[in-house]
Amino acid sequence: MWRTSLAFKVALGLLMVDSIIELSFVSSMVAWLHRTASKGFDVNRDGSTYHLGGKPLNLMGDQGHTSNGAAGTAFVLIGLGGIIALSLRYWARNVSGGKATFARFIYYLWVSLNIPAFLLTIAALAYTFAVTNAHEGQTIDEALAASLNGGPYPADTWTPQNWFSAVLQLDLVDARSDIQSHLDVMRGWQYNLIPMFIIQLGVTILALWEFITWRRQAQVYVPEEK
Repeated sequence: MWRTSLAFKVALGLLMVDSIIELSFVSSMVAWLHRTASKGFDVNRDGSTYHLGGKPLNLMGDQGHTSNGAAGTAFVLIGLGGIIALSLRYWARNVSGGKATFARFIYYLWVSLNIPAFLLTIAALAYTFAVTNAHEGQTIDEALAASLNGGPYPADTWTPQNWFSAVLQLDLVDARSDIQSHLDVMRGWQYNLIPMFIIQLGVTILALWEFITWRRQAQVYVPEEK
């Protein structure tokens, strides 16, 4: 099996598309947090208005970094790397010597990297849902928030999803629709980890299956003389 199967091509393409979506969602969240949310929000309370710091003091970001890393690995290492490795595998069918050895080495390396890349996606999925669910339902103490004069809210530890869900429970002067739309993006990259996990599972299984089949056929294949 020197040619890549259609199922493998489709799975690899889907993984690249889905990982780009994940990267776009996380990048959009980070940009909004730094450019817009960091300026804070005005909130009505007891006939007056106070300024709420846009980001709490203890905002967790490791789950976003892990998800971003998993998506980047899936796109660059498994997606683009897979295109190169599979092309070299096909090219190596009619060459011998050092060129064939190099091509096979790149292909072997790519196949072996599928497993740690998949484990990274599993870790990102489990970690993101674990920390988000652990802080679900937290609320903002308005008396404390109003006393901070726009400073970062110090109580509790928050994920972006939990923090902005709590912010939407307040009587905001404006920016509600903006916060809601970006909260949807935050939940989007969180839940997009599920299809990314499923697709990458398929890619990993197909990569290993094609590798085993290729090895069996390569043992009896004699390259044409050039």
